[in-house]
Amino acid sequence: MKTNIQFVHAERSPSAEQLIQKKLDKLETKFDDIISADIIFKEEKDTTAGKGKICAVELNLPGPRIHASSNEESFEAAAAETVNDIERQLRRRKTEMTKR
Repeated sequence: MKTNIQFVHAERSPSAEQLIQKKLDKLETKFDDIISADIIFKEEKDTTAGKGKICAVELNLPGPRIHASSNEESFEAAAAETVNDIERQLRRRKTEMTKR
């Protein structure tokens, strides 16, 4: 799987990159039709809730793309939450495909 990671308005975080790459590699072993992943880490300066570290993931695979994002207090927490959402969507999609 090809992975494209970008940081927008934020400094590069190697720990966040390693974490999301590791989690996406695990997903790829479970769901073999994933072609590529686009990951964007973004930091919002004007936050009222105290969070502001955003991770957005878009998976390219046959059929509609899968997208999820999270807003947490750290990039690592946002990445973990986003990958959990992606995995949930992939499981649901796989179940629907096997029913057909």
